[in-house]
Amino acid sequence: MAYDIKDINLAPQGEKKIKWVQRHMPVLESIKKVFKETKPFEGITIGSCLHLEPKTINLGLTLQAGGAEVVMTGCNPLSTQDDATAAGAKLGLNMYGWTGQTNEEYYEHLNKVLDYEPDIVIDDGADLIFLIHKERPELLEKLKGGCEETTTGIHRLKAMHQDKALKIPVMAVNDSYMKYLFDNRYGTGQSTFDSIMGTTNSVIAGQNVVVCGYGWCGRGIAMRGKGLGANVIVTEVDPIRALEARMDGYRVMTVKKALEEADIVITATGNRDIISGDDFDHIKDGCMLSNAGHFNVEINENDLLARTEKQENIKPDIDCYTLKDGRNVYLLAGGRLVNLAGEHGQGHPAEIMDLSFAMQALSAKRILNEDMEPGVYKTRDEVDIEVAKLKLQTMGIEIDQLTDDQKDYMNSWDVGT
Repeated sequence: MAYDIKDINLAPQGEKKIKWVQRHMPVLESIKKVFKETKPFEGITIGSCLHLEPKTINLGLTLQAGGAEVVMTGCNPLSTQDDATAAGAKLGLNMYGWTGQTNEEYYEHLNKVLDYEPDIVIDDGADLIFLIHKERPELLEKLKGGCEETTTGIHRLKAMHQDKALKIPVMAVNDSYMKYLFDNRYGTGQSTFDSIMGTTNSVIAGQNVVVCGYGWCGRGIAMRGKGLGANVIVTEVDPIRALEARMDGYRVMTVKKALEEADIVITATGNRDIISGDDFDHIKDGCMLSNAGHFNVEINENDLLARTEKQENIKPDIDCYTLKDGRNVYLLAGGRLVNLAGEHGQGHPAEIMDLSFAMQALSAKRILNEDMEPGVYKTRDEVDIEVAKLKLQTMGIEIDQLTDDQKDYMNSWDVGT
């Protein structure tokens, strides 16, 4: 076990947090027990680039229970929790990273993970996979494949595969039903507002909340905003999603039009420059801007600065930009992933990450056991079903089963009347 972290003496507090989330991650705990008995990763090194917090450390401990040597670093300079990394190191994981690291330190830690020559990588945003292909291609010979956690990473990897640049198989864990139906929708929806409310101490009820993007994350954010009493406005470029948002009961309009009314803006597209250029000329005085996408490119801070007369930090994770015409615009968490990068961001609830990390663990096992060609692969439906069944069991919920006659009926074309 090796580490490069803020302070190993923070481990006791981190261990308490890990024990808490383990209590609320029963699916992953059941997989951990199986892994401990079967040791599917014996002799295997797994490198990961994820948000380093207690729930993620528990994923590392699950893989470790399966026999793997686990090496972990953070995928966001502001989302690492230093007591969690200390606890992970104390529990035998190789840990690299701390909160607030510089861009140079970030890539130094990515390379430290790669120095272990991993057999499998687990990524969140695909930075680890891209670094291997661009700067460490000698590692590809040993690398069996990877798993990708987030929408942004999947988009990049699919583009990479289309250009015939991807040299390994990657499991698109983000595209599994159990990931986008629950993690992206319920996890992002709740954790985004948890962080915004904790950071700003603002009421959501009665506010005009603009959600940019109506993918699964945007759907979850809009749903939670509506539940908190907000007047939700959605912006979209996809006509089908825009129509869906309207029929779900939200107003739909362009970004410029929405900004004229917005009290709070939440971007959730995975794309860049969602709010940029002359969009800021339309923004309402006092508007709070936040981002729930993986990278801090959705709100163009340089374009905002170009229109700014004065910038001032109001309180942790709130920067006020006074525009040249006197309007004030507030940027939360520096435009980074608000539900994790902010002081009040704890990420998705443990019960949600229980499902996502169960999918990660089982997908890593598939990478190990199957000989797969380079490409981006969806998880199998039976894995989604297995995880859903495990979750229902831990909740004490029983469901009905089809009879043989019902199965025959559903699989027949000549059913008569």
